[in-house]
Amino acid sequence: MTHIDFHLDFVSPYAYLAFERLPEVLEGLSCEVAYKPIVLGALFRHHGHTPPVTLPAKRTWIYRHALWLGQAHGIPIELPAAHPYDPLPHLRLALATTHDGAISRLVAETIFRDIWRGSGADAVDPARLAQLAQRLPPAVRDGQGEAARAQLRANTAEAIASGVFGVPACVAEGRLFWGFEGLEMLRAALRGEAWFDGPSWHDADRLVSTIDAAGRRTTGSEPVA
Repeated sequence: MTHIDFHLDFVSPYAYLAFERLPEVLEGLSCEVAYKPIVLGALFRHHGHTPPVTLPAKRTWIYRHALWLGQAHGIPIELPAAHPYDPLPHLRLALATTHDGAISRLVAETIFRDIWRGSGADAVDPARLAQLAQRLPPAVRDGQGEAARAQLRANTAEAIASGVFGVPACVAEGRLFWGFEGLEMLRAALRGEAWFDGPSWHDADRLVSTIDAAGRRTTGSEPVA
């Protein structure tokens, strides 16, 4: 049985869409999935990325694209009243239900759907969060406590160490698959397609870059990270 780490942050519409589609993608395959909440903003800070929603045109595109993907794949999705928002309340609620860094699919589904099938409501309204907490399995630790906070930091650090730079991200058999569109690659890899053992996969990170992170021209001696 293949183990898959599914790294998620509830604030991401793409993470929600990938979560909903994952059972279809894994149908007929022998897999176990660990759903691991992480802080998307911390990934951006670590990698020096500008959050895409800070660019007005890209922000609009993300929402249109997510809504289109939903209707194209038959996944109900509605935008919350405000986005982006602070996802920490949802992440901590999730980790309050477990003693380790993985949450159940039921917990992830309940939170994702409260946000992305919430009829346009405010995802972090205190009354709404309180109602959501009542629909989750009983807490086994304080979501606001240091243990849960430390677990969230550890989950995020683990994701970074695995090469994760955004969500959704699936890590299986040492390979990283990012984004909603990456789910088809994940299925192909799990089915043992030979392409993943060839140069198209293994040589991609050896390609030379001629600019640095700031867009300045270099000597061309640095491989793509």
